[in-house]
Amino acid sequence: MGKLREKPQFETTHPDFEQYALDFSTPEPELLVRLSRETHFASTVPSMLSGNLQGLLLGMISQMIQPETILEIGTFTGYSAICLAGGLKPGGELITVDNNPEATEIAGKFFDEAGLSHAIRQFTGNALDVLPQLTGPFDLVFIDADKENYLDYYELVFPKVRQGGFVIADNVFWYGKVFNPDASRDKETQGIARFNEFIRQQSNIEHLLLPVRDGLMVVRKK
Repeated sequence: MGKLREKPQFETTHPDFEQYALDFSTPEPELLVRLSRETHFASTVPSMLSGNLQGLLLGMISQMIQPETILEIGTFTGYSAICLAGGLKPGGELITVDNNPEATEIAGKFFDEAGLSHAIRQFTGNALDVLPQLTGPFDLVFIDADKENYLDYYELVFPKVRQGGFVIADNVFWYGKVFNPDASRDKETQGIARFNEFIRQQSNIEHLLLPVRDGLMVVRKK
């Protein structure tokens, strides 16, 4: 979704903390290990992968919610979609959207290998064009696409989220740029800052910013 670029290095916790967390968490499944390796080989920005720690968290949240319908904005190579789809109710569906056909081709291959192709529907195109075509309702939405459009995506999908449903947005720290006044002219940083401030002012939701990796904003619709 949008221009891909290398992101500045930023860590929300000491790396030893994350490694300790990984050491005492469920190991990364072999299929996701292979997906990660192929992504690092094929992509110039493999850092866009969710990775094992965040993937486990997304999977846990999905399993707790037991959604019938999930919408993901920003497929990349499919890591997060596979994690999220693990919590779908029988017969449920995950819809995922991305504008990068090379990445979505990799994702489709791994969806097949994971036995999830029947439960995942892929759209390749600009999310601002695709989202108005989707009717919902959605139990869970995951936003991980071009940062300047986060608020646009949120406003397009929020009316289609069921009452009590959830929206999760990734990269809401934007690798520390939201803390740096000198970066305020960057359109991606502006997009994240605008989204975060909008969420803070809403009265029709409950929200929690989790300091996991690059920051996850978890929103529950009242």
